[in-house]
Amino acid sequence: MLFICHGNICRSPFAAAAARRLLPADTVVESAGFIGPDRASPAEAVAAAAEVGIDLRPHRSRVLTPGTLRAADLVIVMDAGQKERLALGRTDLLSRIELLGDFDPEPIERRTIPDPVERPVEAFRSCYARIERCVGLLCGLWDEVAAEQADGERDQLDQGSGRQAQ
Repeated sequence: MLFICHGNICRSPFAAAAARRLLPADTVVESAGFIGPDRASPAEAVAAAAEVGIDLRPHRSRVLTPGTLRAADLVIVMDAGQKERLALGRTDLLSRIELLGDFDPEPIERRTIPDPVERPVEAFRSCYARIERCVGLLCGLWDEVAAEQADGERDQLDQGSGRQAQ
C-alpha cells in the first residue's frame, strides 16, 4: 500500500502511519511524494499528528520512484490531478490508483484531501481527522479482500489435495 501526496511531508506520511496502526504488521505501507527528498514534516503537522498518537518527527520525505510505484498493490493519492499524473501513459497502473477522499464514510463536498502545508495547525487537525476516517474505511476493505483471497487459496489447496473444505 503506497500513499502519495505532493511533498510527502504532511498528508501521505500521516495516512501511512494511520494505516500501519490498523493493518497487520506484515502489510507493507509506504509513502512518497513528487518533490524534495529528505525533508522533515512541518511543526504544525508534527503537533497535530501527535494529538492523535502519531509521531511524524522521524519522518523524512521520499521522492516517488518507478520501482516503488511498480511494487505497490494499491496506490492512494490525495487528488485527481495526482491520479492523472501517475496514470499518464500507464493504463496498467490506473486500476491500482485510488483517491483517498473517496473512502470518506461521511458526506463530502470534495474528493480531494486538501494540502494543509503552510496553514495553521487547525488545518492539519481537520485534514488528519478526514484522513483517519478515510484510512479506517480503506483498511477495513483491505482486510476483507485479504480474507477473501486467503479463503480462496485455502479452498484451492483443499481441492488440490482431495479434501473437502470444512
